[in-house]
Amino acid sequence: MTARFTYLGDMLFWILVAALTAALAVILLYPLLRGAKAADNIRAGEAAVYRDQLRELDRDLNGGLITSEEADYARAEIGRRLIAVSADEPAETAKPARHHRFTEAFVLLVLPVLGLCLYLTTGRPDLPSQPLEARLENPGNDVAVLITKAERHLSEKPDDGKGWDVLAPIYFRTMRVNDAQLAYRNAIRLLGPSPVRLDGLAETLMAVSDGVVTEEARQVLEQSLTLEPDNPRARFYIALSMEQAGRPDEARQAFEALAKQSPADAPWLPLVNQHIAMNGGAPAGAGSVAPGANPAAPGNPTQQDVAAAETMNAGDRQQMIRGMVESLDAKLSEDPNNFEGWMRLVRSYAVLNDKDRAADALKRGLAAFPPPGEQGRQLLALARELGIATEGATQ
Repeated sequence: MTARFTYLGDMLFWILVAALTAALAVILLYPLLRGAKAADNIRAGEAAVYRDQLRELDRDLNGGLITSEEADYARAEIGRRLIAVSADEPAETAKPARHHRFTEAFVLLVLPVLGLCLYLTTGRPDLPSQPLEARLENPGNDVAVLITKAERHLSEKPDDGKGWDVLAPIYFRTMRVNDAQLAYRNAIRLLGPSPVRLDGLAETLMAVSDGVVTEEARQVLEQSLTLEPDNPRARFYIALSMEQAGRPDEARQAFEALAKQSPADAPWLPLVNQHIAMNGGAPAGAGSVAPGANPAAPGNPTQQDVAAAETMNAGDRQQMIRGMVESLDAKLSEDPNNFEGWMRLVRSYAVLNDKDRAADALKRGLAAFPPPGEQGRQLLALARELGIATEGATQ
């Protein structure tokens, strides 16, 4: 019985394919087949219009609406047009209908054959149909199906805190920030607060507010610090909230404290140093380079840059930083095969609050390091962390 249903399903599929192919062929051939007939119909219609005008002219003359001179003039003009249309009919009629043999053969034969070959090459005609239930049982690496499966499970068991805990960061990575916020709240309610969950909720709240550390997000971060006082992520965002609130001295002190507690090769240290410089301080360890990094890589400040920054006021230092960022941008335009440089450029424009240039740098960086690769994914993760829109960046 199963084999019979499979056979009927295969037959139905190929019948639908044949019907769609035939319908498409008719649509493509119709303009070619009706071309000559359409021209004849147009000429016949014009002649009929002129004959109606002559009859209407006679009625107007008999009714006294026009004079005989006006009628003669109008009749001559209409007659001239009628003769011109009628004179074209014999020549056009005698002309044999034009057939687009090659085009018709291409539409009827070549296109279906090409489509069939393409399907047999790239498709899986031997693969049985797989309804949603079967895909949910074996989702593989399909993230959308995995999310659907988790959502179905949580709709049946809404008190499964681990399920919400797993789903929340997935929602956030796929930019479903409202769903991520709900998932984080449910995970915290059911499993209790933890630094990871609280930081995730805070980042979600910031994503909703376009990167602004709201009062609610700040309270969540402070709660995270009570559980883990040395949490660098929470400390960074709290310092950022001070900067956004127009308190540069407090922000600089908070960023400097974070820089002092951070290891020399901490991945967040360059971003912290940039915020220190933006708020009028000298970057901590700005002349040092993380182990394994290239000291001469584009965008790394030189010892001369560090020495000059220490003697500048806040305005001059800000201008110097922007000049370094623009220099890095120019160098990456010439040599885009520098992943570390693209990460620094995107981060720098975000720190300078130039979201348009940050998005443009992200798009160019992804052109050099596409998202399917590990480096491309890191660029996208950085953009989401900084609140940079990723829509259209991968096109």
